Amino acid sequence: MPQAPDDLITRVSQLYAGDAQLHPLWDAAMQARGLAADAGARQDPASLGKLAANFLSKPDGPRIAMIETGGWDTHSAQNPRLAGQLKALDTMIAALRDGLGTQWANTTVIVATEFGRTAAANGTGGTDHGTGSAAMVFGGAVAGGRVIADWPGLSNGALYQSRDLKPTTGLDAVIASAAGETFGIDPRRVGTTLFPQAGTRILGQRLLQT
Repeated sequence: MPQAPDDLITRVSQLYAGDAQLHPLWDAAMQARGLAADAGARQDPASLGKLAANFLSKPDGPRIAMIETGGWDTHSAQNPRLAGQLKALDTMIAALRDGLGTQWANTTVIVATEFGRTAAANGTGGTDHGTGSAAMVFGGAVAGGRVIADWPGLSNGALYQSRDLKPTTGLDAVIASAAGETFGIDPRRVGTTLFPQAGTRILGQRLLQT
């Protein structure tokens, strides 16, 4: 998104100056904005990973960060485009890992998408919007090397609505389980707080190393 002009920033700062609730939040946001400015206009994967590590590695920095990337809506030429996207993701995560240093051992990373793809390719070598997808959980704190899923298969009879991979595990369950284990909170409590409309869903296995 385009950057807010300095005049707007000044006006909002003046507006929140006397507000006991909003002023501390705005001040923290401005400090984060100043740190992010060090990255300049560069938005390449390595710079984004390094920037996130810079925030997270500070003693008084945030404990949670979210990075959103685009380019995953591969309706055409999916094979080469997805190869490029995955390489960029790998570069970004590697920069995050290297930037965190010893803190990587306490780090959990979730890579997820907001929607899946169809099971079959379309006529332009891509896939269209679908239902089931996959999430990746990794990091120094994660007990990795596993696939946690009830695999339904890709036969015509196993597909959801005859076109999509059938979803068997909710992403909310993955997030609730990972967040609960990371911060020592009951995952069920995390799930009902973050996703009240989804019901209480958590994974049947621990994600992090004990």
